[in-house]
Amino acid sequence: MNRGSHLQLNGSILKVRSLADGDGTIVFADFRVTNTAMIPFVVNGVEMTMETPEGEVAKAVVFSKSDVEQATKYLKLLGPKYNDVLSIKDQLPPINTNDRMVAGRFPFPPKYFQQRKTLRLRIQEMDGIVAEITEIPAGK
Repeated sequence: MNRGSHLQLNGSILKVRSLADGDGTIVFADFRVTNTAMIPFVVNGVEMTMETPEGEVAKAVVFSKSDVEQATKYLKLLGPKYNDVLSIKDQLPPINTNDRMVAGRFPFPPKYFQQRKTLRLRIQEMDGIVAEITEIPAGK
């Protein structure tokens, strides 16, 4: 049996929060993801990209779980409770829906980030299977 042919994630971005960080923008994306397969989805990589107002793709530097945990000690933006950070080697159980968060930094100010066309999360499995979750901002 080809393990990869049966893996699938479905998801949606629930909430996007951002804040200024020097000349850049830190972005926190809460999302809900469902592993529809009968086997665990083991995360090998997580990427966050956005489509700029000009139609170009910009890639964020994604934070590790420990970096986000450090940041949330100081940032009231996230509040006292936030979703678990999706990181490498996390397992998404079979036939299960999970709420997760991913955080990254884009190299431009929040005002420019707010003008984005889309935000996309790309989650890659250990065997190379890729799932993409796309958010389209309201009013676009």
